[in-house]
Amino acid sequence: MPEPRPPAPDDIRLRKILDDTLLPPRWPEGFVMRGFAAADALPLHALLTEVFDDGADGPFEEWWPRISDDAEFDPALCFLVIDGKGRLAAAALCWATAFVKDLAVHPEARGLGIGEALMRHAFLAFRDRGAPHVDLKTNTVENAAAVRLYERLGMIPVAWEG
Repeated sequence: MPEPRPPAPDDIRLRKILDDTLLPPRWPEGFVMRGFAAADALPLHALLTEVFDDGADGPFEEWWPRISDDAEFDPALCFLVIDGKGRLAAAALCWATAFVKDLAVHPEARGLGIGEALMRHAFLAFRDRGAPHVDLKTNTVENAAAVRLYERLGMIPVAWEG
């Protein structure tokens, strides 16, 4: 894995210790979580592009090979939430080293607890793999609502280097 980029102003690294106190996810009515399949790559890219100010780090033709060829990528660690109409409502794209690379919830699906459920699912998945903790990076100013979610989930700041 490449060395992590130095943090931007207001970036923070958060960690969740994976112990026996983890709670299972509660999915909102009408939403289901399922695993990733190759056909999901384009909808995932579209969701990331819509949700993040910086998009999905480039056009699909550049983004997908960069993700899928990365040694950290494991399709079993990409969790998708589908709404009642079959649309991708949210996703958690995680790296194999117990790092949540991207957590994205479509604007129309926010405020329902989907992000919390996805994080709880990721915590359990990594604990089942023997990971002692899960980390992520976020920005305290640009992503203040997410920081509040992560804090509610018991994530704590750690040194940037991990």
